Amino acid sequence: MFSGIIEETATVIDIIRDRDNIDLKLRCPFTNELGIDQSVAHNGTCLTVVAIDNDCYTVTAMKETLERTNLGLLHIGDKVNVERSMMMNGRLDGHIVQGHVDQTAVCIAKEDANGSTYFTFEYQENQEMALNGYFTVDKGSVTVNGVSLTVCNPTANSFQVAIIPYTFEHTNFCNIEKGSVVNIEFDIIGKYIARLQQLK
Repeated sequence: MFSGIIEETATVIDIIRDRDNIDLKLRCPFTNELGIDQSVAHNGTCLTVVAIDNDCYTVTAMKETLERTNLGLLHIGDKVNVERSMMMNGRLDGHIVQGHVDQTAVCIAKEDANGSTYFTFEYQENQEMALNGYFTVDKGSVTVNGVSLTVCNPTANSFQVAIIPYTFEHTNFCNIEKGSVVNIEFDIIGKYIARLQQLK
């Protein structure tokens, strides 16, 4: 479980392909605090630490993860948003994030907002998924590359978010341009409500 508050950006040091899986080796400032089997969200995707080597650690992404996320598009040198799992004795500064990416979206617009930046993302419309809570609502929560954000101007298959300068500079939002592919996770509360409606 995560909160969507990014701790650091990790740098991809190596990518090792093993059949349908890939091992990602990353350099991160908090590597010395990690342990084997620990969960870390990478662009919002929960992965398990499988090896630690000085200031680098390794995680494995399996085929289904690669098909649902943007992790298979990473290259050596890319920056990845990382967050360790949430401590239950602290404040929930973002929203409840599972680290289970639902699908990817494409940035279709990036606009200056006199200090902040507006990003518009479009995702594949699927009526069945929408009925199961895979949609956004105005002022609701969404996770983009692991960042907990507030939705504005949602449509059936797109939404907009406003990024303040601090978030822009301290996450990989600084590298997102029109055409960039991002990971999105819809709000789990909306999914449960949609499911309850189906069971009535």
